[in-house]
Amino acid sequence: MGNEKKRKNMDPVKTGLNMLSVSLLQPMDIIKVRMQLGQGSGAQIASNILKTEGGYAAFYRGLSAALLRLPLHKAVQAGSYSIIATTVTGDNDRKPLSLGQKVMVTSTALTIGWAFSIPTQLAEIRMQADATFPTSKRRNYTNVFNALHRVVADEGVRVLWRGSVPEIAKQYALTTGCFSVYSPSFRYLKDSLGFGVTTSVIGAGVISSFMGCALSLPFDYVRTQLQTMQPDAYGKYPYTGSFDCVRKTWKTGGLPMFYSGFHFYFFRFAALTTISWFITKQLRRLDASISEKKITIKAR
Repeated sequence: MGNEKKRKNMDPVKTGLNMLSVSLLQPMDIIKVRMQLGQGSGAQIASNILKTEGGYAAFYRGLSAALLRLPLHKAVQAGSYSIIATTVTGDNDRKPLSLGQKVMVTSTALTIGWAFSIPTQLAEIRMQADATFPTSKRRNYTNVFNALHRVVADEGVRVLWRGSVPEIAKQYALTTGCFSVYSPSFRYLKDSLGFGVTTSVIGAGVISSFMGCALSLPFDYVRTQLQTMQPDAYGKYPYTGSFDCVRKTWKTGGLPMFYSGFHFYFFRFAALTTISWFITKQLRRLDASISEKKITIKAR
């Protein structure tokens, strides 16, 4: 119980520091999105942003949505987990959750958290992609709240969840890829190659991030296409849904097109994973230090 309480107390701090990490790495995300939309290489996109879109500030388009998504997802996930776990525990005659039930409850809470945060993601992707459209077709959202309001007013509430299927599939692919590879990679680096704990943790994080990104980027690509698409002069959209997007993309560019921007996607996620691990480690040290001082003071 004490460890659970400490973990919850640290969550707001971790979320805040993760928001800082996302802010620092946001330029990689906008380049990845532009590459998925066929705007050229990373170097070409970065040069064009600097020359024609207002300089370095343009790399942070959509940041307000990215920063809102993190605490929103965390809050909804935590609330959902608490409600579902309490319900299941009641059905168990107050017995602790079994391993299978914990997996079910966690998966359901994660899905609900992802689903609630999709509108903010749609706003972010659209703001990042806006400059790629002709001037007459740009949406010119000023921030995440302006974007959400105008989407509802101009296109309807349902559009906020456009791209939900590939986005949730992406998150599961990313999570599954990372978790399935991390432990074997850590053991191999530490036990077989003789690396230290810190090196093994970072190395396993990079390897598992690569696997997660390789499995999830095709879903991310489809999500980007669906969330940024606009109707033509006759009101017809280029894709009718996820499967139509997959079919047309495969026909046009094959498998490589689904991996547009992979190196930026991978580097950003690997960096976030490493930073998150470092932050968690430092917070645990700080918490242990504070607890030790409290015990010393009480002993006196």
